[in-house]
Amino acid sequence: MENLKGKKALITGGARGLGKATAIALAKEGVSVAVTGRNEDNLKKTVEELKTLGVDATYQVFDVANYEDVKAGVAQIFADFGTLDILINNAGIAEFGSVLDMDVQTWKNIVEVNLLGTYYVTKEVLPHLVEKNEGDIINVSSTAGLNGAATGSSYSASKFGVIGFSDSLMREVRKNNIRVCTLMPSTIASDMSRDLGLTDGDPDKVLQAEDFAELIVANLKLPRRAMLKSASLWSTNP
Repeated sequence: MENLKGKKALITGGARGLGKATAIALAKEGVSVAVTGRNEDNLKKTVEELKTLGVDATYQVFDVANYEDVKAGVAQIFADFGTLDILINNAGIAEFGSVLDMDVQTWKNIVEVNLLGTYYVTKEVLPHLVEKNEGDIINVSSTAGLNGAATGSSYSASKFGVIGFSDSLMREVRKNNIRVCTLMPSTIASDMSRDLGLTDGDPDKVLQAEDFAELIVANLKLPRRAMLKSASLWSTNP
């Protein structure tokens, strides 16, 4: 099993939901964590909580859909941490509506955050992992990336895209001892899923962020060439 203590991770969308749960789970393993998002107050609270677990923690405020902001934010994280070992592309948004009803800008925004945001952050972190000849990249897709659904064309398209991007990336960087994993959870109890009405008023009926965060940590702790598979986790490793 891999020892995660002393490693450094970047988690996008790390101020709440699955991102925050994963940050806490990694901190408990001794991993220093940088979290990003658009709400500075929430990011500050998350960093304060992480520091109580005895690890270094920092944050950067940026929208993953803005490449120039991503470049500046990731550069500052490297300035703070010196290096990174783990990248978790978790930031995402969702709205639902038919192809005819959803306006073009909303459809575009979902793809820009969920797919282009994953690409932008990866593009800025990847050269450092290649130079180290080791690292882990975990990209959060969704079961919506496996099957489309009425009123979910933009969200599904973005999550299908994340899967294709991840598979292509894995084939590029496995020679550099970099593991690329794609997660495909179903609905996770979070502020976003509640706001979208996906929990039917009872978040206990859906997947809990803390439980899925445990799967992420378990995957990272596997030996370098191991592969963990479940109904909701697809791992592609060198």
